[in-house]
Amino acid sequence: MRAHVLVAEDDEMQAELIRRSLLSEGHTVTVVHDGAAALDAARRLRPDLVVLDLMLPVLDGFDVCRTLRGDGDTPVLMLTARTAEDDVLRGLDLGADDYMTKPYSPRELLARIRTVLRRSGHGAPGERVVRAGGISVDPARHEVRRDGEPVDCTPAEFAILLAMAAEPDRVFSRRQLLACTRGIDRASTERAVDVHIMNLRRKIEDDPRGPRRLLTVFGVGYKLSAARG
Repeated sequence: MRAHVLVAEDDEMQAELIRRSLLSEGHTVTVVHDGAAALDAARRLRPDLVVLDLMLPVLDGFDVCRTLRGDGDTPVLMLTARTAEDDVLRGLDLGADDYMTKPYSPRELLARIRTVLRRSGHGAPGERVVRAGGISVDPARHEVRRDGEPVDCTPAEFAILLAMAAEPDRVFSRRQLLACTRGIDRASTERAVDVHIMNLRRKIEDDPRGPRRLLTVFGVGYKLSAARG
């Protein structure tokens, strides 16, 4: 699973540690030290993953993530010393695929990176397309379509939708959906899943406030309806 990883980290020693860890696994690495440089590099180089420090100069990580999500669906793993749950949820709401707090071990970081890359479609050829209620999910191409039209999803959203489309009308608990994403901060498990569901509804529902595809089963969890919305 070789990838091109963009590392945006203003602490040069920390950035070098991440760079060496990624190189040891065979990845190609580009390092930048501020938010504006991160956006420029992401647009020019089209990396497979962005490792994004939250407290960057010029533009902070939140602004960078928001802009990246407007540009496409490049996976983003946020790094920060801030541990407040609101910061975690804000990062997820902007489309971050995972969120690690400092300090962390290089081994844990590499494990998270492998998971995000795998969920984004690296190393997953040959799997069947699953369909439910007008939604199709293609693991090999990492594509989601709604009534034939393409839908951009983050890797975490894709993993949740893939699991639900494979078993339409099955009710999934928040814990089960969290297991599909493998990597969201444990301090915000249930709320983090709710954020992903809310973002998916914005993308696949005609009216996200009155969903007809991605349904809430009160007191239990969520299901993807087999009927067309």
